[in-house]
Amino acid sequence: MNQASSPAALDKLKLRIQALRAKTIANGCTEDEALSAAAKVAELLDRHDLSLSDIELRASPCERRVFETHRKKRIPLDDCIGAIAHICDCRVWREKNAGGENSYVFFGLGADVEVAHYLAELIDGVVRAELGRFKTSVDYGRFRHQERHLANASFALGMVASIADRLLAIKAGRDQVNEGTGRGLVVLKASVVDAELDKLDLKLRTVRSASRMVSMTAYEAGGAAGASLAINPGLGEAHPGTASKGS
Repeated sequence: MNQASSPAALDKLKLRIQALRAKTIANGCTEDEALSAAAKVAELLDRHDLSLSDIELRASPCERRVFETHRKKRIPLDDCIGAIAHICDCRVWREKNAGGENSYVFFGLGADVEVAHYLAELIDGVVRAELGRFKTSVDYGRFRHQERHLANASFALGMVASIADRLLAIKAGRDQVNEGTGRGLVVLKASVVDAELDKLDLKLRTVRSASRMVSMTAYEAGGAAGASLAINPGLGEAHPGTASKGS
């Protein structure tokens, strides 16, 4: 495989993601369409990885990709961001800009951070759309006015927790399929990313989330909304050199 193949493969993947972004985020797709796109883009990522040799993967530069929240406070996506980074084999941390607004920084191989940023956009939009629908529901109308802020937060938390669980399940299934190729892609990519991350000498720390009060009625409604979304990692063509995945 020539040296130009890796950048060319990455450019091709980015074009596919741009096409999906135009079809989903920009045009306000349905939840099922959004999460079918999420499964598809994860499949494209696997295909991209399998198209590269170990030497090319080791030589691939790591990149940063920033997802701006434009918010100073936590947003629901915060509880799903780790799962997004995990499914894309990259690292993520939170930073604040000069105005005190939070952003998430994805760090990893070019294809991985591109997909992670896309999934962050996708899931953030889906949660906001579902929360808007929840606010028009009969169940929401039963909450007293002073309870509605808690209900909104609880619904969003339940939904992102459900989506995060499903992303982790998809990741486990993908890893199992990829291990069947005889290549330790996950371990190889992790070693590359961690080595590059060490060079940045960042002073990262893990922050434990404070316990939060939730309305279980709204939390469970959000969990049900997240669980009902169609995420089918078996869609599309089989990966090169692997058997077709079942749904």
